[in-house]
Amino acid sequence: MTARDARLHAFRSDLADARLKGEVAADRFVAGRPARITASVADVRKGPRPDAGVNTQALFGDDVLVFEVAEGWAWIQAERDGYVGYVADTMLGGRDHAATHIVSVPRTFLYPGPDLRFPIAGQLSMGSTVTVTGAAETRGTHYAVLPSGEAIIAGHLRPVSETAADYVAVAEMFLGTPYLWGGASGFGIDCSGLVQLAMRMTGSDVLRDSDMQAATLGEPLDPGPDYGGLRRGDLVFWKGHVAVMTDADTMIHANGHTMLVSREGLKEAIARIGYLYGGPTGFRQP
Repeated sequence: MTARDARLHAFRSDLADARLKGEVAADRFVAGRPARITASVADVRKGPRPDAGVNTQALFGDDVLVFEVAEGWAWIQAERDGYVGYVADTMLGGRDHAATHIVSVPRTFLYPGPDLRFPIAGQLSMGSTVTVTGAAETRGTHYAVLPSGEAIIAGHLRPVSETAADYVAVAEMFLGTPYLWGGASGFGIDCSGLVQLAMRMTGSDVLRDSDMQAATLGEPLDPGPDYGGLRRGDLVFWKGHVAVMTDADTMIHANGHTMLVSREGLKEAIARIGYLYGGPTGFRQP
């Protein structure tokens, strides 16, 4: 049997995804049950406990497969990026409607009806998908109406069939967003979450963690002497970290130094990071 990354394949000694039968050892194999995230942001944890670390997050509208529900926790795999973990079972619902639109701004509000003066019913991050069944206008503001009757500012959505042209420009929309370990939303995000979400908005679903991105995204790049060969959109990797070049000299990244998504000069970052974590481990061109 071949080794499998447990972040991307649902298997434990007692239970595993039926698709892995013959490839991993487990007492029992089950087929995943289709479900959908109904919370604004769902923490995907390492274990079925509220104090377990958060590996990543799933967003409203994300489709998942559920392999087990026990004591308030669901063991799931996200269909978009394959990530496996545990979420509170109250954050799951059925796939009742096909998604028609995606949130295209970093953050937006969900209203109980088409009126911005109503107390909000929730908030959604960029990348969340919704089903729009109607439209309304109140005092000149246009709203998209959902099956529940709730409403979102229409200009904060785009059809799921449309994509952004430049993932770097999407990443730049998150400048000032708080850094959050395991974060993958407009409310808090980490380095690889920023890359993943920005690329998702251009129609490219990529793997979640920085080591996965360093191994799979685009092609390896030789930056040349003094890093002079880097251009906008190139990726710089350190052990456990990734940044996006916005031009030949400057990068954007979610980082624990400023605890924000921020711009930083590449050479300044290399000098700052080096004494703790060493120099860059690789460069890639998506």
